[in-house]
Amino acid sequence: MRLTDPEKSLVFGRTALRLSKKTNYINGSAESHRILGIGYYYLGKNDRAISNYLTALASFKETRNLTGQAKVYNNIGNLYKEVNYEKALEYFQKALTIATKLDAPDIVAGHYLNIGIINYRTKDYELALKHTKKSYEIFLKLDNPTGVTLALQNTGVIYNKLNQHKKAEKILLEAYARAKEANLNSTIASINLTLVAIYMKFKNYSKADQYLKEGTRYAIIGKDTKLQSDYLKRAYELERKRKDYKQALLYLQKLYTQDSLELQTTISKKFGLFEEQSKFQAREKESAIKLEKAKTNRVVFTASIAISILAVLIIIILFLNVQKKAKTNHQLKILNEEISVQKENLDTVNQNLEKIIDERTRDLQIKNRKLSEYSSHLSHQIRGPVATMKGLMILEQENLIEDEEFIKEIGKCVNEVDDRIININDVLHNLSESGLIPRVVDKETKS
Repeated sequence: MRLTDPEKSLVFGRTALRLSKKTNYINGSAESHRILGIGYYYLGKNDRAISNYLTALASFKETRNLTGQAKVYNNIGNLYKEVNYEKALEYFQKALTIATKLDAPDIVAGHYLNIGIINYRTKDYELALKHTKKSYEIFLKLDNPTGVTLALQNTGVIYNKLNQHKKAEKILLEAYARAKEANLNSTIASINLTLVAIYMKFKNYSKADQYLKEGTRYAIIGKDTKLQSDYLKRAYELERKRKDYKQALLYLQKLYTQDSLELQTTISKKFGLFEEQSKFQAREKESAIKLEKAKTNRVVFTASIAISILAVLIIIILFLNVQKKAKTNHQLKILNEEISVQKENLDTVNQNLEKIIDERTRDLQIKNRKLSEYSSHLSHQIRGPVATMKGLMILEQENLIEDEEFIKEIGKCVNEVDDRIININDVLHNLSESGLIPRVVDKETKS
């Protein structure tokens, strides 16, 4: 359900959790929390996802369920691959080590697929292809249609990045057909995004538009806000290619509006992820402290009984107890120091995030000012050449100008309009420019 309707994943996860608790089924409760984490991940709620994953991991460790631990490490890696590649790779490697030891090919295939994604995002495309191919071969052998589809999609994306567009198109169309057959909404939306880029390179704008509209629809159905934003960007690029600058400008305005919201959401997700993990680690340390205290109390109780039975052993027991308390106090001191360091780290992260938000706000203010200038500047810059063209048309209609001269003059006007639009567009995309400056044309055009 995670690829078709993640909200239903949450419904089934909650039902499973309720039944597991009722029957005191620890592994069932752990798996239920893992499923809830997956549902929240696909809905973009990373803080709730990590909270459920860590709860699941603790339970799987309690029952020594290595398969469950491998799956959770993989899930946590998926969370981090959006915000911290090094951390994501660390969790994927943990999962792969366990899965290889257990000889669980389905889990191994999933881990290779995810490691390939990290390789792709760190621009190591050859290694990305190698890991994705391994994943595809295992999924194919296991007859896992969803896994095969995802592996094909990732392979197509990598070949597109390597500028092997024909090969990428062929692979992605196969992945598209498989995703359609399995009703994998999110996967279809992701595949279409790459296909739109490929058909734009082929200058097949009608096909690009077809896949763009369908992909946008599936992104909305899947409630994937990041994909929806990516489709807005792709729509803007398509209209620029088709030279429909008015429509392109509308998409650009929507993108600028969403840009700030997306940044704030990403920062919030990242902060929430680290905050939830830090809270969980703090709870684990508190539990360790309580266990140590309980252990110490049991030792004291045993010592008291021993004193009443064998007076001779009192000195020895007290000596051992003092040693144990000293060791416990030392451990408590270390744990408290670690908690203080983590608090300082969180404060540093918070300060850095505030700086990033301030910088982004300044960028957006510059972009908004340039958009305002664009509207007024466009009418002034284009009005002159357009008026000239109107005058030429009147001369042509009254046969007061030769055809050759008419075509030449019209060409000059068109070139002037094109130069000014390109100039305005360049300035809009260059934050270092302070305003819109008319483009300098060559002497022949001026004359």
